[in-house]
Amino acid sequence: MIHHTESQLADSRKSGTPRRVLIVGGVAGGASCAARLRRLDETVEILMFDRGPYVSFANCGLPYYVGNVISNERKLLVASREMFRERFNIEVQTETEVTGIDRNAHAITVRNMRTSETRMERYDALVLSPGAAPIRPPLPGVDLPGVFAMRNIPDSRRIRSWIADHSAKTAVVVGGGFIGLEMVENLIHRELSVTVLEKLPQVMPTLDPEMAVPLMEHLTAKGVGLHLGDGLARIEERDEGGLVVIAESGTRLPADLVILAIGVRPETTLAKDAGLVIGPRGGVVVDAQMRTSDPHIWAVGDAVEVQDVLTGQDTVLPLAGPANRQGRVAAESIAGRATNFRGVQATAVVGVLGLTVASTGASEKGLRRAGVTGFEKVYLHPGHHAGYYPGARPIHLKLLFSTPNGRILGAQALGFEGVEKRIDVIATAIQFNGTVHDLAEAELCYAPQFGAAKDPVNLAGMLAENVLNGDMPVADWLELDRTDALLLDVREPDEFVRGHIAQAINLPLSQLRSRYVDLAKDRDIWIYCAVGQRAYFAARFLTQHGYRSRNLSGGYTTYKALKAAGVVP
Repeated sequence: MIHHTESQLADSRKSGTPRRVLIVGGVAGGASCAARLRRLDETVEILMFDRGPYVSFANCGLPYYVGNVISNERKLLVASREMFRERFNIEVQTETEVTGIDRNAHAITVRNMRTSETRMERYDALVLSPGAAPIRPPLPGVDLPGVFAMRNIPDSRRIRSWIADHSAKTAVVVGGGFIGLEMVENLIHRELSVTVLEKLPQVMPTLDPEMAVPLMEHLTAKGVGLHLGDGLARIEERDEGGLVVIAESGTRLPADLVILAIGVRPETTLAKDAGLVIGPRGGVVVDAQMRTSDPHIWAVGDAVEVQDVLTGQDTVLPLAGPANRQGRVAAESIAGRATNFRGVQATAVVGVLGLTVASTGASEKGLRRAGVTGFEKVYLHPGHHAGYYPGARPIHLKLLFSTPNGRILGAQALGFEGVEKRIDVIATAIQFNGTVHDLAEAELCYAPQFGAAKDPVNLAGMLAENVLNGDMPVADWLELDRTDALLLDVREPDEFVRGHIAQAINLPLSQLRSRYVDLAKDRDIWIYCAVGQRAYFAARFLTQHGYRSRNLSGGYTTYKALKAAGVVP
């Protein structure tokens, strides 16, 4: 983080001259900064520059415009040049590229993209909001006609036209992250057959591997081809027309169009050329008020590095919510208010063909990468509302928390209904340094069609409490192939026959009280059922009768996901 002295932060405006604030880039960060600054200060002169034709548009809606879910392009326009001028007295110049910054002269070089004319514009304060650009790897064929990356409305317009003009029937999406999966859904809406090529062995890399399994199963059930663990090598044109995507393994995937959704990279050319400090993650380094290493220049949005509030590490997080808040913080800093950006916790959600995937905070693999060891986890699979009310559907939830204090570190969830509601509650608890005890005690809305008297959020907190206070010691799934503990399956015999963990013995919970004396007391017992509840009942009973018992959290449902992800053998 950067720290500035009071003398460095001195107001640079000249006597009798209105302060001049220039903002490079609109959309979430730049546009929110401009509007907030005007609300705080009517005297300042504000100019905003964008090299695209639109200064404020809903870039998160672009895949849905491709899919005709949003059919009217004008719905994507959040604010026009005219609105900024009439409502806020802010001058917006579109199709205008900022090509350089002269920090000594406090001026930028601006090029009119329609006429190629250049000029200098003076600033007292400069805000950089250039965003991030889709990654186009330097591979053969990535610039062929029919190969697209998506960043703005013209990009989505070109994809729509290609589908219509070429009667496209097949598509390959390279990359299985947020944008990739949203494009998968919307191309299927357009009745295309879609294959995902992903270099990692899972889609949604932000999730832990086992939590991505239900998503991958859902995609496969919906007819999406998944080609995982294989990267892009090149793209070629076919003699018979169309394209073929060639993977590193040599696999050939024919397509009428290709979407590159490999990820995004912070747009830092201006900042680098101006000598601003760039961090190890490739983003512009800023302080808590979004100031760069130059006290007269701020930076916001996808181009900056910010602190992860869970791990304390710096990160680049291209999400609209944080970008909006950063724009607001920068505006308040320019206006003289000491507002700080608190950092990020990566709360995100994506809908994929009816399935909702949401997460907040750290993942297990992220914690391990950061060197965090003092944490535990629980899995649960509750219904999204009361089971007796028709239509209850499961939510697959993983909660991570520190030991021994129970601070919430992260959560991931998948399901068809009620998923984002639960993650939002947990995200709010994280923001206030909440613990699993807060989740257990949270008073949430309940009616049978919306939840349960013990909401999934409450249940997650209660399970974690049971782990912390010793009521439900958990065994580590990762030790499954190395333990000599007795594996006890307490499901009914018909469930056991349909599938079970190797070497497990079956002693149904319904028979446990009459048969538990057959179990040896000198051996650890690891217990599981379908989702964890019966195993917990069994563990409590055996523990109180002198047995060394532990629960395999999440039961056989979690085991199957871990096995499918290759986490357990």
